[in-house]
Amino acid sequence: MGLDKILAISGKPGLYELKTQTRSGFLAESLLDGKKISVSIRHNVSILSEIAIYTFTEEVPLRDIFKKIQDKENGEQAISHKEPKNKLEAYFSEVLPDYDEDRVYTSDMKKVIQWYNILQSKGMTDFSEPEDKASDEEE
Repeated sequence: MGLDKILAISGKPGLYELKTQTRSGFLAESLLDGKKISVSIRHNVSILSEIAIYTFTEEVPLRDIFKKIQDKENGEQAISHKEPKNKLEAYFSEVLPDYDEDRVYTSDMKKVIQWYNILQSKGMTDFSEPEDKASDEEE
């Protein structure tokens, strides 16, 4: 399963898998505890495949950052997202050396690391581009 079915819901901890669409929104399942929740259209929802991190030259898609963390950690868990600010910044600059320090906050780094660790623990480690999107770009 790709990142296009994984959601971050504002005000809710962790990540969610999109299950089905409903009349008033959609049904999502927590990757942390497996509980299903109904999410209305009023919630602020982000799809992981649409998130990018600012660098000085471009915006790097979250999937590319996850790949870099995966390579750095040899497919294992990254550091804890609860590490001190200086340790998180040092780790993030190893993964993405040219990230924009003025626009990427420590809270963003914590989310990226926490999300990677959740996905890795669930065995969702295929961070490659979806096939149909890659073939569209070639045409």
